[in-house]
Amino acid sequence: MNLNQKTAIVTGGGRDIGLACALRLGQLGANVAINYHSSSKGAKSAVKSIAKDGGSAFCLQGDMTRESDAQTLVQATVKAYGGIDIVVHVTGGLIARKTLSEMDTEHWNSVMNLNATSFLHIARASLVHMNGEGSIIPIASQAARDGGGPGAIAYAAAKGAVLSMTRGMAKELGPGIRVNSVCPGMIDTDFHNVFTQDEVRKKVASATPLKREGTPDEVANLVCFLASDEASFMTGGNLDINGGLLFS
Repeated sequence: MNLNQKTAIVTGGGRDIGLACALRLGQLGANVAINYHSSSKGAKSAVKSIAKDGGSAFCLQGDMTRESDAQTLVQATVKAYGGIDIVVHVTGGLIARKTLSEMDTEHWNSVMNLNATSFLHIARASLVHMNGEGSIIPIASQAARDGGGPGAIAYAAAKGAVLSMTRGMAKELGPGIRVNSVCPGMIDTDFHNVFTQDEVRKKVASATPLKREGTPDEVANLVCFLASDEASFMTGGNLDINGGLLFS
């Protein structure tokens, strides 16, 4: 894969999957604009690493649930690199596990905003600067396929919205812009460090045909493939990467 002369935005690029995507895009020759919310250390380290390898990157703090912050990120990217070719939207999260009886509307709206509305913001802001060509890749989740674990109804619904947005945008933005989502399963990230008990993680990993968790780097490789010309006949897809735990 070769992404030379391409410019990529990565939202949520300061840690875990987002950080791995930013680094891999830089390794493949893309200019990388890295958004982070609170993970400044990881984002800044990625900028240094990409520069050390001869690439170009910058990072910018911002909250993608705010449309103005998404627009600021896009404007900074266009000012630095002249346009946008790739949008990788990693921003998202569970916030908290809440069952239906525990959940209030505020929690529901917060989870939807963090996962789905944030995707709307960055995609819409970027579109005018893509000149009708490029690739948009949101990170969804296996939860969008199976409803998620206990207390994850809002998260699963929000990621399900990302899947539907992917399909609709693929039809609306083709033929020049391709839109594909990635649906990770159990990946070794802080998400599961915070929200998933160790015994549950071990049980899920052992249930996969590959008998392990995935890594952020493995997700990043799939993202970069979708961003590349090698995936030129793929759009509207929601691609699973879960070690065979769920087939769809």
